[in-house]
Amino acid sequence: MSEGLQLDLKKPLDKMTAKELRDLVLKQIPQITGASGLGKEELLVQIKEVLGIGGEEGPKVSPYKTKILSMKGKMRELRAKRAEASGDGSRKQKEILRRQVNKLKKRTRRLAKAS
Repeated sequence: MSEGLQLDLKKPLDKMTAKELRDLVLKQIPQITGASGLGKEELLVQIKEVLGIGGEEGPKVSPYKTKILSMKGKMRELRAKRAEASGDGSRKQKEILRRQVNKLKKRTRRLAKAS
């Protein structure tokens, strides 16, 4: 790391939330100014620049991004159907839709973790 800057990180920079990155900058990297107004991507770029870490290619995009987005669209549709079914009182249909949504949620989490 450049400039003899040692950070005590509990997890990788890319996995940290914007709030955690802001706290890190405020406490350990005084070279970066205006951190409270920056988003996660801008913070990551500036932190990596100060530390001399490569990776200016931009945010890493999951190869499963389109599949995940389509699954999330299906989840929204199923939730809307479930809300409609609640008026009918068809408990079995609501339960089936709920299980389908949960299955899709698990699948999207697994895909996001794999990338």
